[in-house]
Amino acid sequence: MLVFCSMVAGSFTFGALTANLVHPVAFQAMRFAFAAAVVGLLGLATGQIRLSDARAPWRWLILGGTFSTYFVLMFEGLKTAPPVSASAVMTLMPIMTAIFSWILLRQVTTRRIALALGIGALGALWVIFRGDFNRLLALDVGRGEAIYFFGCVAHALYVPLVRWLSRGESAVSSSFWVLCAGTLVLTVYGWRPIMATDYASLPPIVWIALGYLSIGAMAVTFVCLNFASVRLVGAKVMAYTYLTPGWVILWELAFDHGLPDPHVLAGLALTAVAIVLLLKHEA
Repeated sequence: MLVFCSMVAGSFTFGALTANLVHPVAFQAMRFAFAAAVVGLLGLATGQIRLSDARAPWRWLILGGTFSTYFVLMFEGLKTAPPVSASAVMTLMPIMTAIFSWILLRQVTTRRIALALGIGALGALWVIFRGDFNRLLALDVGRGEAIYFFGCVAHALYVPLVRWLSRGESAVSSSFWVLCAGTLVLTVYGWRPIMATDYASLPPIVWIALGYLSIGAMAVTFVCLNFASVRLVGAKVMAYTYLTPGWVILWELAFDHGLPDPHVLAGLALTAVAIVLLLKHEA
């Protein structure tokens, strides 16, 4: 999960750079297809993908549809939401994951993890509302952040769904079938924008972003997420996302986009407290 959140952070910077250059559904369809090919080659080379894992294909359609929804709404939100602010919305996922994990798996969160999730959520809200209590009372949320929030609901649901629908497949195999299903869902849903996109005229940054987002921020992190989802409780899996805003700041600095507002940094300090509480091992 540490590898997961460090690589996912790059999605926000690359997403913000490309969100207004290509239709999000068309881009995600390419991304899912490319990532499926990469994971498929890895699975074939290691013998971890079996045709028998494709049984009950409705499982993969549910998981692929859920996960593709997250990415499409993420890129739609990044058209207007700043990367650091959007990554703060992502830190609300652990609480939502804990709720879905209880509903689907009856996983009970300990008091310490619940406290950490609460502190982390408070830090996220601080960043989202820019440290302005009046904005919080008025629920003055940016359009991009609001769109991305619904994507995060889908991602939070995905984590316990992986464990609930698992029939003993390896992380590589389950990732491959979910990516294939996601590619199918996106292609059917977004056939018109996919066909209408002028791929030859897309600027180089779109293809650079596609390469990173497909291999680093999807193929690798997808395997990491599936691996962790069947070994850790759902709330703790997503709790590591509290590290993401800090990584996003480093990505933004690397691209010479500067530091966020000081009020945002104060909120990120609260998420750091949550991380300390969560890193302690627990049986």
